[in-house]
Amino acid sequence: MSIVDKSAKFLIKGGKPLRGSLKISGAKNAASKLIIASLLTNEPVHISNCPVSIGEILVTRKIIESLGAKFSKFKNNEVIVQTKKIHDISFSASLGLINRIGVLTAGPLLLRGGEARIPKPGGDQIGNRPINFHLDAFIKLGATVKEYKDYYLLRAKRLVGTDITLPFPSVGATENIILTSSLAIGKTTIQNAAIEPEIMDLIMLLQKMGAIIDVKTDRTIVITGVEKLYGAEHRVIPDRLEAASFACAAIASKGEVMIYDARHRDMITFLNTIRLIGAEYSIKDDGIKFSYEGDLKPINIETDVHPGFMTDWQPPMTILLTQAKGISTLHETVYENRFGYIKELNKMGADIELTNDCLGSPCRFYGTNYYHSAVIKGKTPLKPAEIVVPDIRAGFSYLVAAILAKGETLVHGIHYIDRGYENIDRKMGKLGVNIRRIP
Repeated sequence: MSIVDKSAKFLIKGGKPLRGSLKISGAKNAASKLIIASLLTNEPVHISNCPVSIGEILVTRKIIESLGAKFSKFKNNEVIVQTKKIHDISFSASLGLINRIGVLTAGPLLLRGGEARIPKPGGDQIGNRPINFHLDAFIKLGATVKEYKDYYLLRAKRLVGTDITLPFPSVGATENIILTSSLAIGKTTIQNAAIEPEIMDLIMLLQKMGAIIDVKTDRTIVITGVEKLYGAEHRVIPDRLEAASFACAAIASKGEVMIYDARHRDMITFLNTIRLIGAEYSIKDDGIKFSYEGDLKPINIETDVHPGFMTDWQPPMTILLTQAKGISTLHETVYENRFGYIKELNKMGADIELTNDCLGSPCRFYGTNYYHSAVIKGKTPLKPAEIVVPDIRAGFSYLVAAILAKGETLVHGIHYIDRGYENIDRKMGKLGVNIRRIP
């Protein structure tokens, strides 16, 4: 698979329930950060259960290869990578426009070479995601930052631990501070840190590499810098986003699917929601089984940072709620433009209205013109259409909508889906979906 194949499409013939079982992949949002962490040592890092065929991991590989990394293995969900020397302080701006992972290379580049040039990032257009939290943290740690038209130039003779309070529990900023502080001089304390399972996975790898990282209560993470990090082996956690996406697809289609490797502890809030709407799940030793149990009930949901209801669970849940009898609401509090996919769903027969009101607790978008809440009226039958994917998670939701629609749906822009889901057409085919990739 190429990193970006914008011409590919999916043709889906819907109308059948999903039935069967599948094993979810390693978490994209963890694996890419673990690969970046390998830049902190000159020794080999071995990562297993890594979804090597998805777009984001391929982009991450390209980025760190351009900086000097060498991959001795990159297949069969295994990665062995070593960066003996840093050969460049930057990577191609075109890679930075594909996703935002490149900003996490700044810390390793500063620590190993004293300089980093970071192209201004791109990524999914789901809301304003500036990197000022990252840049402010680098300045506090002792770096200088200069902004140019297309990139930021960071320099530091040394980085020194400090106290950092994040205005919002940003996942990316938390990860960047952890990566950078692991080899900084002294102690760094992050207040109001993000504590997602993917961040805990990064911390676990760094501990294996020799880092000293303490996760305290009240969203506080303390990193005590060490002189050197070493090679290590680590297994990527399962992808809770993929698990939830397939769960929504199974229930919305009135099916039953066993999802191997889905972890109960990572999905507690999601599982509560599933039960509240009238669907069912059962926890097994090796995964979770999801099933349709009759008429679905409406619900009011508010997204939040972990351990709240994930913003990435919101799009597939929206599809599921179109099949509930009554009026549901979804209040998005993390990204202000996350509902950009609604127009296409309404074209397929959904009845969803957007509002700039906070349909729940007042959030940081209160009083703005951002349409960050949705009113979903159900139950509505979905019909086939020709639709275009705007981002990763919305893309999977479109596939679910296509599965529910009786007839053939043509889905454009599936490179977004390939960026976040490994072998998605193969997995769906295993569950009985009539899906075909068109070049």
